[in-house]
Amino acid sequence: MKRVLAIMLLLAAGCDGQPTQSLPAEGQWRLVNYWALWCTPCREEIPELNLVDKAPDITVFGVNYDDQKGPKLSQQRSEMGILFANLPQDPASALGVPRPSVLPTTLIVSPEGALVATLKGPQTAQSLKQLLDELGR
Repeated sequence: MKRVLAIMLLLAAGCDGQPTQSLPAEGQWRLVNYWALWCTPCREEIPELNLVDKAPDITVFGVNYDDQKGPKLSQQRSEMGILFANLPQDPASALGVPRPSVLPTTLIVSPEGALVATLKGPQTAQSLKQLLDELGR
């Protein structure tokens, strides 16, 4: 029930259906997940995102909230068990949304490049796939 409530916390920001600046993997559903080493809910969510990233039509991108780079970022990704790609820069401003204030936060970008949902709190593979299906996947 808690996971279902998290999905219900979709925010209106960026949900106007207008295309955003492109991210890698155009033509696929893209999930942009903000995470940090110190974030316990992020640690719980990472294995779920790794599962979602295996879908052929979904690509997950991570954004390190603390803006770590190089070996420090690699070490933290390894410690967190992150298997999906990490974006080198925070895409929030390019997507027309403020930087998240809650972790984890996941932005959902349609294959057409429109930001269609912002989810706060940890998600599951099942809840994300269900939401993507509701969005027309």
